[in-house]
Amino acid sequence: MSNFSKNLKQYRKQKKLSQQTIAEFLNYGYTAIANYESGRNEPSLDDLITLAKMLDVTVDELVGIEPRTI
Repeated sequence: MSNFSKNLKQYRKQKKLSQQTIAEFLNYGYTAIANYESGRNEPSLDDLITLAKMLDVTVDELVGIEPRTI
């Protein structure tokens, strides 16, 4: 399971959103979000940005990119 999959599920639950709610917002069937969370599929860049906004996180946070330190 990718960082994205784990993070999507974690942030979705923190916001108390169902897979169905997110899927409807993106005009998808609910299985699309289940497939993202299981790592079977990944969203397009546009949908990734929309998901991050919806969950009130950055795209970096959603995909699990840690900030670099110098």
